[in-house]
Amino acid sequence: MAAGRAGGGGAARYFTRWYKPDVKGRPCEDFCVLQHSNRICVITLAEAHPLLQNGKTIKSINYQISPNCSRLQNKVSGKSKRGAQFLTELAPLCRISSTDGEEYTIYSCIRGRLIEVNESILSNPAILQEKPSTEGYIAVVLPKFEESKSITQGLLTQKEYEEVLLKRHNNSA
Repeated sequence: MAAGRAGGGGAARYFTRWYKPDVKGRPCEDFCVLQHSNRICVITLAEAHPLLQNGKTIKSINYQISPNCSRLQNKVSGKSKRGAQFLTELAPLCRISSTDGEEYTIYSCIRGRLIEVNESILSNPAILQEKPSTEGYIAVVLPKFEESKSITQGLLTQKEYEEVLLKRHNNSA
């Protein structure tokens, strides 16, 4: 759906990139929110996320958040998106396990209705790493109209995020 246009030159034209670094205080667990001009947001892994670093191999992706909640059960219908699960900023979208035993919880980072999850990464987890901001997106979230202007409060611009990465690099050097 929306992620199809996110690749290549289209991403800059239709989407604004926002970043949420160190989610829940976990170093380098950074997420990217691609915000479309029509207010739809695509949740992806940010470039520095541990899952996108060399040597990581994804073992499994699970949209079952708790015994009673699976993001795969999210059934949306009609123009008003009836039935969509409502997410807060720290609502888990999925859990991703890597072959080294690490498990990462992917969070929404914004408030809104869950429009769709990317089921294609279940059968082909490698696209999550190969094309994180296009076919390898995690989910699509639609903020409430009245919140769509303030939805990016607390998120960083591309330039601010690059400064965070530079600081991290300097601290580790």
